[in-house]
Amino acid sequence: VQLQAFGGGLVQAGGSLRLSCAASGRTLSRETVGWFRQAPGKEREFVAAIRWSGGGKYYGDAVRGRSAISRNTAESTVYLQMNSLKPEDTAVYYCVISDLSLIASEIGNPARYGYWGQGTQVTVSS
Repeated sequence: VQLQAFGGGLVQAGGSLRLSCAASGRTLSRETVGWFRQAPGKEREFVAAIRWSGGGKYYGDAVRGRSAISRNTAESTVYLQMNSLKPEDTAVYYCVISDLSLIASEIGNPARYGYWGQGTQVTVSS
């Protein structure tokens, strides 16, 4: 599976961005697809994930209420709409896929995702 992320950029605090992640190489069915982020000097942080089958959604504490993850199954694309952006949202955002049968408590564990995209930079200015 190859993942290509789009949509990063520079935005002012309070603004919005929509990240896209296109998956290719196989037809998605029961995978979990999501986003992690990593800021300089910090550990990877779970942002959001969606179950390809059924559409169950999960969010990290830092973005819950300000972000929405969705998918287009026909185009094998996942979207992350981020609103009310803050300077602390500045990071490289990585699109990820897990083909494991994840339970809810595993969703936020980066080690459970075997496929990572190249990352897209999001910078929020104050």
